Amino acid sequence: MKKILALAAVAALTAGVSAYAANPFSDVTADDWAYQAVSDLSAQGVVEGYPDGTFKGERNMTRYELAQIVARLMAKEDQLNAEQQATLDKLAGEYADELANLGVRVSNLEKKVGNISWNGDARMRYIASSSDKVADKYDGRIRLNVKGQVNDATYVQGQFVNNMNFKDEASSNTTMAQIYVNHNFGKNVAVRLGRQPIAFGNQGGWLYNGLEGYDGAQVSYNNGKLSLTTGFGQLNASDMAEVTKEDMYFAKGAYDFGFAKLNADYIADKDGKAQYRDEIFGVGLNIPVQKFNVFGEYWKNTTALDDHDTAWNAGLSYGKADWKKAGTWDLSVAYNDVDYGVYFGGGTWHNDMLKNFTFSDGKYLAATNLTFWTAIANVTLQKNVQLHAEYAFAADAEGTFGVDPDDSWTVSLNYKF
Repeated sequence: MKKILALAAVAALTAGVSAYAANPFSDVTADDWAYQAVSDLSAQGVVEGYPDGTFKGERNMTRYELAQIVARLMAKEDQLNAEQQATLDKLAGEYADELANLGVRVSNLEKKVGNISWNGDARMRYIASSSDKVADKYDGRIRLNVKGQVNDATYVQGQFVNNMNFKDEASSNTTMAQIYVNHNFGKNVAVRLGRQPIAFGNQGGWLYNGLEGYDGAQVSYNNGKLSLTTGFGQLNASDMAEVTKEDMYFAKGAYDFGFAKLNADYIADKDGKAQYRDEIFGVGLNIPVQKFNVFGEYWKNTTALDDHDTAWNAGLSYGKADWKKAGTWDLSVAYNDVDYGVYFGGGTWHNDMLKNFTFSDGKYLAATNLTFWTAIANVTLQKNVQLHAEYAFAADAEGTFGVDPDDSWTVSLNYKF
């Protein structure tokens, strides 16, 4: 679009916004049909010319330049009427990616109504089980997140989740998985209270990542390089019934050196009722090398009943699947060695290999140790649409009378909105 035409349209959008109109551009004369529009927008600070004092109205505008104009209009949105505001919201949606690169927060993309914003995700998934006694699973999930901004320092966050088993028409449930209040003290310190998510480790919760998390409170500090969090409460979801609804406290921290990121976690069961999982600590390391990333974790249970008290993994990943860029992808491969005494009952993986630490009425093996490989891939098919796949294979189990788990794999389509 020619620059002069685009600015004429924008001028119509800002009609009624007061400003003293003085034309600063040497190549825009009083005889030009767009003279008044360009002069008004310049006076309002919406458009800028070139260092030589020209406007160059016949040149085509880039999306980035138009986004800059939209960003300046957004700073004046309190002066617009309802019709003008609706038009601006449409422009903000159209140029959302460019505005994000400019550091402009586009509230209408968050489905914002007043001080309330919405977003969510959906998933369709198939899981091939590692046990021949467990049927393969075909399920779906949708999550809706709602955030209420109380004031500049405080917000309330909630999450509604519906899970559905497509192989069983009656198997569907909707829950309020999260509800918590967060208060920021300045830029770096926050306090959070309520039912909130939690993950341990440097891989998004390799051994535990509870979206329903825990009921409790936490204090966190983050300055961009160093992050520290400590909290107290009760875990809500786990394959291991003995670790839920028991008081626990935790501390976790991470530091980004630039060339590597180091993390450490500590989990303690205050009541001492978590079946010899009273104190567990872990460390992890990520080392990026161009498009590659070397990663690993080590965990230790200091109160285990026997020597099945450690877990570790090491792996290599390549690439990054960017939700906003179609065609981007990543792939990771890792070796895992996990003892029963460290498994906390709910990691990030979709495959069910670690469920073989449970018995579940004879469906799984109740192993004391598992070693296996995992391969995980993500591909962005379209903006906000990703294909996710996992394969857990070559498993070897101890304490199962020579029986090893089958390979387990899963594939899912994931959507963000």
